[in-house]
Amino acid sequence: MKLNIVDGVNAKKGNVDLPAQFNEGVRADLVVRGVLAEQSQLRQRYGASSDAGKRHSSKLSKRRRKYRGCYGFGISRVNRKIHTRRGTRFFWVGTFSPQTRGGRRAHAPKASKVLVQKINAKEWMKAVRSAMSANMDAGLVAERGHKVPTNYPFILDNSFETMAKTKDVVVALEKLGFADELVRGAKKTIRAGKGTMRSRPYKRRKSLLVVVSNDCALSKSARNVPGVDIVNVEELNCNLLAPGTHVGRATLWTQAAVDKVSKENLYM
Repeated sequence: MKLNIVDGVNAKKGNVDLPAQFNEGVRADLVVRGVLAEQSQLRQRYGASSDAGKRHSSKLSKRRRKYRGCYGFGISRVNRKIHTRRGTRFFWVGTFSPQTRGGRRAHAPKASKVLVQKINAKEWMKAVRSAMSANMDAGLVAERGHKVPTNYPFILDNSFETMAKTKDVVVALEKLGFADELVRGAKKTIRAGKGTMRSRPYKRRKSLLVVVSNDCALSKSARNVPGVDIVNVEELNCNLLAPGTHVGRATLWTQAAVDKVSKENLYM
């Protein structure tokens, strides 16, 4: 596939042949597996304490003539601790057992549970290549909801990587035809449910993904644009290329990033 190279004022600066990584067939099922495997790595283990609900001295004998036994009192045979006593008459409180007040949970979450989903290295590489090629399909990008110009896809000139100010990046993207996409990415909605009480009250749509060749000035300036993500070409993953497991994210590559994929044979 041959794409045009454009600069900050949408002027053509040449063309470039995309490397073989962009010719991979779209495998949405592999991309889903790759995204879920990456997201599972970020999950934090959680679980109840192993001693939760078991910190009571709750010996209770069921033998017939035991001094502190429960035999003959017509009560269920659950573990109990002595709450009060008067002579040989005891007032017990249920403990330890799952159905009693203050007892342990029957099937509490366990921190030892394995939450990580695995994926083979070659399958993950194929998933990344599949997402890369899907992002160059204007039909899939439009189907995902992005508002892209008619000349999409294209490659950005290397001058983009030297942009140090956010306002310059916004002006350049608007000249390239992404004005409606930036408005779409800046829109916020209030999250439903308890997330509003947990420091994540707003949701924002994923907008453009900008792929650069190294840690350049654009890495800091473009990340301040709402909805826009910027990533080093060596740090690409399925979660960035296909957020929410849906392929076809609008992606802009710089010429240096494409050359790096070709020269270093990345993701093959």
